[in-house]
Amino acid sequence: MTAPALPPFEELQAPAGWRTVDFISDLHLQAAEPETFGAWRRYMSQTPADAVFILGDLFEVWVGDDLAREPGFAADCAAVLHAAAARSTVFFMHGNRDFLVGAQFLQACRATLLADPTVFTFAHERWLLTHGDALCLADTAYMAFREQVRSPSWAAEFLAMPLAQRQGIARELREQSEELKRSGVPYPDLDIAATQAWLEAADARVMIHGHTHQPADHTLAGSRRRVVLSDWDARAEPPRQQVMRLSADGLQRLPLA
Repeated sequence: MTAPALPPFEELQAPAGWRTVDFISDLHLQAAEPETFGAWRRYMSQTPADAVFILGDLFEVWVGDDLAREPGFAADCAAVLHAAAARSTVFFMHGNRDFLVGAQFLQACRATLLADPTVFTFAHERWLLTHGDALCLADTAYMAFREQVRSPSWAAEFLAMPLAQRQGIARELREQSEELKRSGVPYPDLDIAATQAWLEAADARVMIHGHTHQPADHTLAGSRRRVVLSDWDARAEPPRQQVMRLSADGLQRLPLA
């Protein structure tokens, strides 16, 4: 397989006053799982972090910002983000489930869109932030699907459909995803060579990402590493509700349950 072209790396410098920042991803919030929503709402109201970075898949599915215009689950999520943004800076990165979250929703929540990937400079270190799905090169079917749905023309055509039609399409895609999970096929992992190339090009030692639902700390060549965030599921035994907290002392994985 030919190596894909390197993406542009956006740069973000932490303000001098920031002492701690949090990273979370893959909460897959949905109305059918109120326990996870409740855990997230409590966390967002209590975290002492100066900034919260949501690195993709905050939502199980997102079919358009008009979801949040009327009372309901999306509006409840917007209220949590809006309240949290009054205390901390909230960054949102698109994932493979919620890449249609738009400027209208984020502006209403006072959240800041974070490009994927972004190099975040904090405590004199450069940290490469990404959702992670763009590096799962072995999943060729998904990579083709990703290229299709991330195009502006596809998004415009999809968002022009009636809300009920978009929700129906989303249900079909979720059913296909659930069927794949039931089959026992593991999440594809990130391509090692491409991951190494991203880190080298970004002049960063550590990549922080989600997507794979396989929380771990992987050592790479040249003293580099990648840190994988946990997904969230408050109903699991034990519950999965982890935050990765970064301070001047380094990264710390914090279970909330």
